[in-house]
Order: sequence, then structure tokens, then C-alpha cells
Amino acid sequence: MRSLFSQPVSKLDDLSIGSVVNTITTSSNSIQISISDKLSMMIQSLALLVAAYAIAFRYSWALTLVASAPLVFVLLISSITLPLIIKAQQRVDKADEKHVSVAAETFGSIRTVFSLGAERSRSAKYVSWADESKSQGLKMSPILGMHLAPFFFSMYVNFALTYWVALKLYREGHIANINTVIIVFFSVLIVIAVLGTIITALLNISKAISASTGFFDIIDLQPICFEGKKEPDVSSHNDIEFDDVTFAYPSRSNVPVLKAFTARFEKGKTTALVGPSGSGKTTIVSLLERWYELCDIPCSKDWENKDGQSASHSTAAVALNPSVTLEANAVNRGKILLGDHNINNLDLKWWRSQIGLVQQEPYLFNDSVFNNIVFGLLGSKWENEPEEVKSKLVEGACKEAFADEFIARLPQGYSTMVGESGIKLSGGQRQRLAIARSIVKGPSILILDEATSSIDVQAERIVQAALDNVSQSRTTIVIAHRLSTIRKADHIIVLQNGSKIEEGSHDDLISNTEGIYHNLVHAQQIDSVPSPQEKIAEVDNHTEGMLQQSSQTMLSEDTDSQSKSRAYKQRGFFRTVGLFLYEQRAYWLLYLLTLLATVGCGSALALQSWFFAKVVEAFQFTGQKLTNAGNFWALMFFILALVVAVCYFSLAYSSTSTSAHIGFAYRNEYFHSILRKPISFYDSDGNASGTLVSRLSGDPKLLQEVFALTGAFPIISIFQIMGCIAISFAFGWKLTLVTLFSAMPVLFLANFMRIRHEIQFEAMNTEVFASSSKFAAEAIGAFRTVTSLVMEDSIINTYSDLLKKQTRNAFRKAWYATLIFAFSDSVELCAMALSLWYGGQLLASHEYDPVKFFVVYIAIVQGGQAAGQFFSYGPNIAQALAAANRILSLRVRAGEEDNVAARPLSPTSSKAGARIELAGVSFRYPTRNAPIFRHLDVVIESGQFVAFVGPSGCGKTTVISLLERFYDAVSGTIYFNGSDIRSIEMSSYRRAISLVPQEPKLFNSSVRDNLLLGLDSSYSTISEDEIIQACKDAEIHDFLTSLPEGYDTPLGTNAQTSLSGGQKQRLCVARALLRKPSLLLLDEATSSLDSQSEKLVQKAIERLAGQRNMTIIAVAHRLTTIQKADVIFVFGESGVGHGSRIVERGNHHDLSLRRGAYWQMCQAQALDQ
Repeated sequence: MRSLFSQPVSKLDDLSIGSVVNTITTSSNSIQISISDKLSMMIQSLALLVAAYAIAFRYSWALTLVASAPLVFVLLISSITLPLIIKAQQRVDKADEKHVSVAAETFGSIRTVFSLGAERSRSAKYVSWADESKSQGLKMSPILGMHLAPFFFSMYVNFALTYWVALKLYREGHIANINTVIIVFFSVLIVIAVLGTIITALLNISKAISASTGFFDIIDLQPICFEGKKEPDVSSHNDIEFDDVTFAYPSRSNVPVLKAFTARFEKGKTTALVGPSGSGKTTIVSLLERWYELCDIPCSKDWENKDGQSASHSTAAVALNPSVTLEANAVNRGKILLGDHNINNLDLKWWRSQIGLVQQEPYLFNDSVFNNIVFGLLGSKWENEPEEVKSKLVEGACKEAFADEFIARLPQGYSTMVGESGIKLSGGQRQRLAIARSIVKGPSILILDEATSSIDVQAERIVQAALDNVSQSRTTIVIAHRLSTIRKADHIIVLQNGSKIEEGSHDDLISNTEGIYHNLVHAQQIDSVPSPQEKIAEVDNHTEGMLQQSSQTMLSEDTDSQSKSRAYKQRGFFRTVGLFLYEQRAYWLLYLLTLLATVGCGSALALQSWFFAKVVEAFQFTGQKLTNAGNFWALMFFILALVVAVCYFSLAYSSTSTSAHIGFAYRNEYFHSILRKPISFYDSDGNASGTLVSRLSGDPKLLQEVFALTGAFPIISIFQIMGCIAISFAFGWKLTLVTLFSAMPVLFLANFMRIRHEIQFEAMNTEVFASSSKFAAEAIGAFRTVTSLVMEDSIINTYSDLLKKQTRNAFRKAWYATLIFAFSDSVELCAMALSLWYGGQLLASHEYDPVKFFVVYIAIVQGGQAAGQFFSYGPNIAQALAAANRILSLRVRAGEEDNVAARPLSPTSSKAGARIELAGVSFRYPTRNAPIFRHLDVVIESGQFVAFVGPSGCGKTTVISLLERFYDAVSGTIYFNGSDIRSIEMSSYRRAISLVPQEPKLFNSSVRDNLLLGLDSSYSTISEDEIIQACKDAEIHDFLTSLPEGYDTPLGTNAQTSLSGGQKQRLCVARALLRKPSLLLLDEATSSLDSQSEKLVQKAIERLAGQRNMTIIAVAHRLTTIQKADVIFVFGESGVGHGSRIVERGNHHDLSLRRGAYWQMCQAQALDQ
């Protein structure tokens, strides 16, 4: 995380949130597993191996050298296969990153996915990458087989070779007695046992090595330099000057966004930037925030040369992507100055702390209202002040941003949680909190990038007055499409195609009737009727009343909602595994092969005990009989080695293939299960997109481990224990009974307690893991907000605290775990000691001969080791069980399915547009107590163009959500062409609707794919002409054709940042028009468009409305966009605790004549006052 937040934004733009979250969650989990008990087991085994060989060398170096020969073969094989395994695992991980990225995009834009009916297409894309992961997993299975088979063959053939050579040395007199052979053989026996543990650990470590590459790719990157000049050497109270700046983004290095731009932003004055979407306004903000650099500055204190100019440096992107940056260097030039200082030479965190930024799409963290605003104090002189001081600053900032009214009516006031990305607040309320956050530290420089675009017209007037007040002593830069917000600016700069076209005051520019600014203003004029002038105070007072009412409709945590959900009953391990095996019974041949292979591998240990006893017995013979017996049992060991090699190859192939198939099946089911959940599921704090992505990334992998080799080895251990017990009873039941009933119960009890502890620890770990992964995903997704607020250290410290809390809890429980582990491990030695003592008694009494004793003793020793290995997989079992239950808990259960009785919507039922009726509709959000509205009655005739207007939070967007069936009404009925929408099949219903949301969402695909998203075979073939016409109607065609690949231009891993807000919104409008809906929903669809584009898009919408083949419902704050609406519904107060109601309805002309709430809104937006 520390390295990630030390990178420039250009690097983060190349990373998908999904891949980063996958690295932080799943990859870190793989590394944790590999470097914890697996690594300690391997070290322990290596120590045991060295000790065994040391003892063997002490008694017979010649025989030990022979016994060591296969190790050379093992090392040779491993040097070939391990790199192949690591490469194959990396290919699997790469495919996993892709499908995790798809999931991150999908869950992060779930409303867009649902509204487009794109669940199937997103699922198909997810499945394609999950299938690639499965394919790579299947390709890895024979490689693992080729790794294991020679390994275990060499180990078992070692017995044959050692035994054969031992006989030869014994006959030739180089070995005096059988004792030396037994000692060397037992040493080899120990080596065989520990090598099995080592190879298991190596497989896990190879996965960790593969997983760690994602970490080191980030950690090894060159960080940007934060050092530079700051106060008192530099004062932020200076003019800001752009001097001949030409800039192109690294991703489109041959397309300059700014061209020779020169401008001065005077200190203490307000400068406004206006112009069409994509003209470079937001790019200016990005350069001021130093998210992109005109040149890179190394971490050196020689910031400036003698001439005061920036030294020549290679760009940051050269270190990250040289091929891209060399092109960018050829375009980027110029400098940005603060007084006489190039801002590239300033201390980066100090510089950003001097700026208060409100972005076009404000981002709030999943935290309380208070903490979201306190983040604005980071890097300022108030950062470390007491809570009382911070509270006063926060309350003052909220009052200035007119946010205190709705905050006071929240259930916990300033302590109320706002949800992921502030989802529990309306767009206007989020924007007001963002304004408060930007001004709370009293910044020297204030940048407002469409700061009031999501605020209703009445609140905008008051907030704008507050902004005018706080900007009086600050250098303020305002970017606005609503020109009413910048009339009082000291200076206005008009941009077009990255160049400055006009500049001057509002009065100067408006007087030039041929100028661009004059045309922009004219495009936003609202038609009015003759009326007497009213006092602005009347407007403000009415506004305040309505906004106070809107705040009462805000969220209230419903503590009963969770309890009402049907609890999932946790399953045990064997029930869960049995269920999965049954459901995937199509792979029964792989199951059978795995079973037979595990039986073969497990039985080999018991046979080995018998063979070894016969070997000892053979040394009692002499002459040819000794030779014959020796050759025979050496051959038996060789045949056993061949069988074991075949078994382990089959086991690796079948188990890895089974794991790939089952992982694919349940990974897809998990994704589909989540995707089938209602919107209310995603509103829950515990189901933030980051949490869901981390679960989807990690849980199927943990489940796969049960069916992979790591899950097969415990089964082998079970068969080894069974085989050892069986052969022990067959040869010496007395010694077996004494050992089993004295040591084994204690061993099993100790390990049972150990596994139970691991399961409890995993449950605790899962909760912390979910919290940390959700936090990481949120922080990475809001990278620009984090950097603008200088939150890097705060984010890293908070993330570190989450992990430290987990570590502290782990340490507290570790003493208990280590005691259990030590006890369970030592019990094995106690069993060995008891066997030796009692076996000696039986030998002394001549009740047992040496063969019986050695068979039973070796079987008991090896059975104990097998039991220890089995119980060492306790953490894997605990993690897999928790993951399996999470997967099963999200299955759609009885009572949760879609309405199976719902009928599809007839394609011909709404060719003239849909008739919509809301009859007595009441609604409150599932996580809130306060009603949004009660008994709402609205009738919209077929083909009408209607609009909803009113204060932020009054329920306008809620109506859109109800029509989209994101939620169902608490009471009342919504009719679509006379049918209850709940009786209509969901997918066909949403196919008849198009939504342009307030915050447009695009995906990592080409422009064309984004336009066609959700259009499946049920639609007639969309022609190229239709695509082009929709884009022309949305005023985006010219921009798209200017891109290098036109409509096939990929939007990249961060589609949300590759286009300007206006460009994204126009693409979404085109996407909606392309669907040819019977109901078009526009939720602030033109809020990010410049005046000219807005006018043209509005004409297209009005033209569609005039054709009367489409019903259009628009939610708007810009009243110019809905003047031609057939009916305008004005929301207002309904009384305390009753939510909102419709206070006026009619067309623009009629409502203006009434001089009511709507007329006051028009007056607040008039540009000519």
C-alpha cells in the first residue's frame, strides 16, 4: 500500500482496482499460508533430514552416500519442474486477475449493470476469464504429475538401491552387522517421510513466489518525489501562471489536450474556466494537483538551476513505461508557476494541502459524516488539534456549505455512516459534504470542478453564495457548465479544443454577441413569462424550508433489517465437501482416479513397513539364500517405487484437474449468486464492492485447495494411518493395542483441539480480512481524492492499524495454539518410546521375533508421522470450510427467487411509449426508517415528456429507482401500460427501459462494446448507421471519430478516468438512445455537459419526445432542459415524518404563471439578473 500510494496517477490509471485488490487479498493470503506453518514445517523437515543423514554418515558413509544418490536426481528434476510450475501458476494468477477485474467493475457499477440488463454479458465476460483460469489450471496438472512422480519414485527406489548395496557390503565384510544397516535404513525412512512434507511445502511456496510477483511489481517501482520547497520559502498567496503549456495524457500521448495554454490566475480572485466538454478544463485541475507532471523531478534538493528554471529530468513515466513516455515528452512542454516558483519544485504534500478541491464526481468514504469532513484537515495546521477544535471547524464548514441542515436530521447526526461512496446520501448532499471538506482547512487555493452540478437550483443559490463568501480571500478556480454560478467571477477564460479562445469578465464577454461565451449563456436562458420582480429573500426562505424538509428523508440505520434476513445454517466440513462432490458428480472419473491414487499412495507406507521387516529378516540368512532374498526384496522395493510413481502422477493430474473444474464451477456460481442479489444487498455495509471482490477472489481459491494436491495429501495420510494400523494388527496385535489406546487418543484429542482453534481463529481472521480488503479497495478506487486530501499517510496508517489489530489478536491466541501444537507433536515421540519399551519386553520374552517387532514398530512410527501430517492441514481445512460456507450462504434460496409467475413484456405492448402510473406509492429504503414519500400518485401518459424537479434528497431519483425496480414500493402499485411491474418478468421489463444515471459508468472495453452493453440476441441487429446516429444525437460522434481507433478505441482498465465527465455522460446518453426504449429515464443526464452540447442533446431528446413513440421522464436541476416537458412535477415538503409530496404539476408556462415553487427555481437560475 505504501508503494502504491507513492506512484503517480498515470501509473494507477494502468492498474485495475480488481487486480490490485486481488494482489492485496488473495495473493497476500497465499503468501501468508506459505510463510507460516508451511515454511516452519519445511525448516523442521530440513533439520530432521540433516540430522538423519548425519547419523547415517556416522555409521556407514559408503552406504549413506549410496542412499543419497537419488537426492541428486530429485534436485535435477526439481530444477526443471519447479520453474515450470511457477510459470504455470503465474498464468493462472494472470487469468484470475482478469476475472477479478471484471467482478470489481461489475459490483462497483451494479446499478448500471442492472439497468442495462447486462448481467448476462458481464457474466459471460467473467466466465470467459474464469474459463481461461481453469484451462491454465488443467495445463498445470501434468506438470505437477511430472514433478511428483520422479520425486517419489526416486525416494522409494532409494530403498531398493540402498538394500541391494547393503547386502553387497555385508557379504564383502564392509558392514560388520545388521545394526548398521538398520540405522541407515531408519535414517532413509525418516528422509522419505520428511521429503513428503518438504515437497508439499515447496508446492505452496511456489504459489507464494508466483503471488509475490504482483507485490514486487509495485514495490520495486520508482516512487515519485514528495520533497521540495514549502513555507516559509514559498507562499501559496501568489498568482498561478500557466506558461505555454501543452499536455497530452500518457495513454494518448499523440493527442494534446492543452495546446500552448497561457493564463494567469490572480491571487485572491476568482477565475472561471468554461468551454465544451473535453476542452481541457479538468486537465488544468489535474496539472495543478500534480496528478500528471509536465516533467518529473528527482528526489534531490537541487530543485532549481541558477536560472530559476526547472532542471531537465526524465519523466516519471519513463521509469514505468518508456515506450509511452518518450512520445509524451515530444508533446508536453511549458511550466506552471506559483509566483516565481515552478510548482514541480514544491513539496508535493505541502502544495496539495494548500488546495481545497471539489471534484466533478465527489467521493465520500465509507465512514461517518464527521470523519469524511475531518479528512480535509489532513496536512493543515489543525491536523493534530483536539476533537473539540475539529468539531467547531467541521460544523462551521458545514454551515458554509449549507450541509448542516440535513446533517442535523440524520439519525446519528455527524456520526451517521454515509455508506460506500456515500451511497446513502443523495448526489446533492454528497456534493455539499465535499464542499465542506474542501473549505474546512481554509485553503489558500480553492478549485471547484463542477462543484454544484448535483445540487438543486435553490440550494445551488445558497451554496453559491457561501462559495462566493469563502472565496473572497482565496485564489479560486471554478469550472462550470452552469454559467449562473460564475457570473460574479473576476475573470472568465473560455476554452475550446485545448486552447484559450476568449477571456474577460461576464459583462465584457456577454457584450460580444458574436463570441462563444455569449452563445453559451444564451443557450441556458430559461423562457419566462412577464412577471413582477420578487425579492431574492423570498426565494431563499422558501428554499430553506424545502431543503429542511428534504433532509428529513435521509437515511436512518434500520437495525431490524439484518435480523429479518433468513440466517444461513453453517455446514460441517464433510457435509460441505460431500455436497460439492455430489453436485459436480459429472467428474466422477476424476474422483475415482484420485481415490485409487490416494489408496495406492497411502498403502505404500504400510507395504514399506512389511518390506523393511522382511529385509531385516533376510540378514539372518547366509550364502545364496541371503543373495536370493536380497535380490527379491530389492526388486519388490523397485516395483513399489514404480507403482508409487504412477499413483502420484495420477494423483497430481486428477486432483489438480478436479480442483480446476470445481473452482471454475463455484467461482461462477459465486459470481452469479452475488449478481442475482437485489440492490438492497449491495447497500449493506458488509457487502461493499471491495469486500465482495475480495471474497470472490479468495474463497473459490481456498475451496480449490480442498480438491487439489493440498487436499489430497491429508487423504493419503488417512490411508497411511489405516494401512499402518491394519498391518500392525496383522503382525502384532498386543504392541499395536498398547500403543493405539495409550498414545493415539491423546494424539487425536490434541489435534482435534488444534483444528477447532484453527477454525475459530479463521472466523476471526475472515472478519478482519474483509474489513482490511474493503478499506484497501475503497482507498485505491478513490486514489485522486486520497492524494488531493493528502491522505496517503492516514490511509497507510489506518490500513496498518487494521493489520496490526489482526496481528495482535493472532499473537494473543498464538500461545494457546503453540501449546497445542507442541503437545500434539511430542505425543508422537511418546508413542515411539512406549513402543520401544514394550516391544523390547516382548522381544525379551521371545513372544515377538524381530520381524514382528520391526513391522509393528515401523508401522506405528510411520502412522504417527502420517497423523501429524494430517493434522498439520488444520489451517487449510478451517479456511476452506469458512470459504465454502460463504459461497453456500449466498445461494438463492427458497423464497428469494425471481417471480417465476411473472410474464414477459410483449414487444408490441408499448410501441407508442409506456403509460406509467404510481398509485398510492409509499417508500422508504431498506436501511432507513424515514419515509421518502407516502401515498404518491402520478400518472404519465404514453409518449409524454415529463420532468421531476425539487430539492436534493426529496425523492426524485428514488422514483427512477422504483421504476427501474432497484427497489419495490413498501405499499401501493406502479403500473406499466396497465400491468403491475412486479408481475412483469424482470429482464424483459428492463429491456423496455433506458436509464442515463446521474453518475455515468463505463467499463474496460471498447467504445462500441460500451454502447452495445446489454443488447443481446433478443434485439434486432443494430446497424452501424444506428450506432452512429445515436452518437450524433448525443453529440459524441465527432469526438469518437477523432480517436485513433474510432468506435473501437479501448477505454482501458480505468474507463472512468480515461474520458471527461461530459464525454462519459454523452456516451451514456448514446447508449440509452441506442436501445430504442419505450421508457427513457434521464437522471440529471446532462449535468456534466457544456451549454452547447446540452442544447444539442436536449434538442435530440425533444425531437424524440415529439415523435410520441417514447415516454421520457427526466430528473433535472437545470431547468432549461425541461422547459418543453409536457408535465413538470415539483416535489416539496409534506410534513414532518411524512417525506416529500408533489406540490405543483403542469407545464413550464402554467407553472411560471403561478409564481410558486417552480417559478422561484426559475428565478434562481436566471442568468440575466
